[in-house]
Amino acid sequence: MESVSIAGHKLEAFKVCANDVIHFKLVRREEDIADDEACPPFKPEMTHQIFGESETIFGYKDLRINMYYTACKMLTYVGIDYSEKINPKKFDGVQADDIVNLLDEKLEPGYFTSLDAFTSALQKDEEFVPFGELIHQYNVNKSGDPASSSTTYEIRYISEMAPKFEAFHARIQPFLLFFIDAASYIDVDDPKWSFYVIYEKYNSLRTGDPIHSFVGYMTVYNYYAYPDKIRPRISQVLILPPFQGKGHCSTLVQTFYKRCWSDKSILDVAVEDPSDDFQRIRDFTDSLNCSKLTSYQPHYLTAGFSKEMVTEAREKLKLSKRQARRVYEILRLKHTNCFNDEEFKAFRIDIKKRLNAPFQKSKRHFDRMCRLLRPNELAATLNNINPEVRLDLIEKQFQSLVNEYRHIVDKLGLLDE
Repeated sequence: MESVSIAGHKLEAFKVCANDVIHFKLVRREEDIADDEACPPFKPEMTHQIFGESETIFGYKDLRINMYYTACKMLTYVGIDYSEKINPKKFDGVQADDIVNLLDEKLEPGYFTSLDAFTSALQKDEEFVPFGELIHQYNVNKSGDPASSSTTYEIRYISEMAPKFEAFHARIQPFLLFFIDAASYIDVDDPKWSFYVIYEKYNSLRTGDPIHSFVGYMTVYNYYAYPDKIRPRISQVLILPPFQGKGHCSTLVQTFYKRCWSDKSILDVAVEDPSDDFQRIRDFTDSLNCSKLTSYQPHYLTAGFSKEMVTEAREKLKLSKRQARRVYEILRLKHTNCFNDEEFKAFRIDIKKRLNAPFQKSKRHFDRMCRLLRPNELAATLNNINPEVRLDLIEKQFQSLVNEYRHIVDKLGLLDE
């Protein structure tokens, strides 16, 4: 038993967390490759979609995987370094994970494994011409101080998957697996996809010509909506970590929204399984937009959710009924004095009434079952509609929602100051 324990301990020494050993870089100059201070590397948020649920890589000591990208064309270099690789002859044939094969399954073929070849390709990165139609340009102050220098960004719209953009998209798409849970690659042959890409625009120190480096992107699928409309659905949104926290995602969403508002063929806008972070951005953007609508003014909010809100939010902002209701609840909380017992009670009752609606439907379904089920079947079903359990669940849902909503309310409040 002791020898088995020792062998197991030795095998553990060859296990590493994939999240810790992968290092991304967006390289603009040759000097950036070695200079981690001027060009800080960043790590993935997740790796289970490539290396399995445990997010571990087995078979190496002191493993480091460098994944470098030229900042404009996003040409890729993969370098794998380690001090020791497990010897199958010493460990009963146990093999190291095939890192190259696992990455090959996800990366666009033709990536560099030679750093010299990558460096050579970098010299032509400034020749990159950004894809798509320029639809919005904006500036972001570098330090957050309005008096400081700013950086210019562009949002460009791509309606069709042209061959050159398809190759570019294939190089940026793998980032989804490292930063968005349950991400999947899209069918590039489906013409219903459209793309919104953010570039940082700056001038070359060498030539003075404008350069466009990749910041992030969003994919949108245009579904059919009966009888003669379409329903664009935001599918994937990615802002690379070096650019996060600067308002790029909300600007991207708002730019997309404004294009939809004037399009009479669009019924409303949907979002596919949004992450918590994206839902907050969506809620903030929608709440800010709705706060300017007539039906969402404070004196109407206290009267409850109305058909006028549904109609105005859909016609002017392309919001679905469900999202229009969620925004109503956020804005009502914003204009509710939570220290006033009567005001907050009215808000709480309104929200809980909505949360209780599915249980009411279940009760009607249960009443029908009572006439059909045998006694033993009925007893098993009773456990599912226990009033105490139902009330406790509704209270937990209410508290969770209020916590979510307060994040948005606080952010909206900063704009009022």
